[in-house]
Amino acid sequence: MRDPYEILGVSKTADAAQVKSAFRKLAKKLHPDANKHDPKAATRFAELNAAYEILGDEDKRKAFDRGEIDGEGKPRFRGFEGAQPGGGPGQGSHFESFNWGPDGFQRRGGAAPGGGGFRGGGFEDILRDMFGGRARAGGPGAQQFEPEEFAETAGRDLLATLTISLEDAADEASKRVHLPTGKDIEVKIPAGLTSGQQIRLKGQGWPGVGSAGDALITVTIAPHPLFSVDGRDLRLDLPVTLYEAVLGGKVRVPTLSGAVDLAIPANTNGGRTFRLKGKGLRDKSGRGDLLATVRIMLPEASDADLKELMKKWRDAKPYDPRKDLEK
Repeated sequence: MRDPYEILGVSKTADAAQVKSAFRKLAKKLHPDANKHDPKAATRFAELNAAYEILGDEDKRKAFDRGEIDGEGKPRFRGFEGAQPGGGPGQGSHFESFNWGPDGFQRRGGAAPGGGGFRGGGFEDILRDMFGGRARAGGPGAQQFEPEEFAETAGRDLLATLTISLEDAADEASKRVHLPTGKDIEVKIPAGLTSGQQIRLKGQGWPGVGSAGDALITVTIAPHPLFSVDGRDLRLDLPVTLYEAVLGGKVRVPTLSGAVDLAIPANTNGGRTFRLKGKGLRDKSGRGDLLATVRIMLPEASDADLKELMKKWRDAKPYDPRKDLEK
């Protein structure tokens, strides 16, 4: 994955507000609904969400800047604990690496870079950890691996992550996940899944002898530029004009399944919330609602006529909306 700063088009000195603003602009531009004829739109939008998942979270952003995680939020390999760079008694020693795969154990040795060696965690230690102390490395007089000793050695679970859009969560979409084993697998997003929950895929983990472990997929729902999640309901700030609030009328309201018309009654105050039934997220008990809260917006540019009208209104028909706040 590319650098999240590059994806969002911001510098490493950008503050949280600038990062969020860049995300909102790009999310509107790259959203699959706005690029229905572009087969790569969903991929670019997912990449954008993953980048904001890193830079929009203060702790994850710091970890990325320190080089502790990569652009997908995965930990970077930083070497073995106890490795000793430089000379000393261990200089010129060898290190060993080993893999467990379809061909069984594969052991490789080589000179440790820069001298030094590993304190603890030797080949025998790892074998004891994996096989319950039943085997040792080969060599003169050493115990050898016997088939029956492997018979009860089950595969291990593996961990993977998946970031999905709010639309994916609402539609119970299927997403492809690339596992550390090298396998790509289709994952069905269940109804009611929330950010941080895990999906267990039976038999898709690290292979063992006769069986494989499970894959545990931690799912994160990427932040949405318009909607926030409240249980199975969605919340939306709905901008309306001053004249729509005073006179009433129909306004278009975005939902995850397409925009709909909402009738705003005359004399609607800012902060009033309208409930759109069935426009939220689905769980086992049904589908939630969309809660649209009115935000009255004045024109972006100063308007002399509006100012004059408000002065006349103030002088002719004053009122105090804060009278209940006085003690």
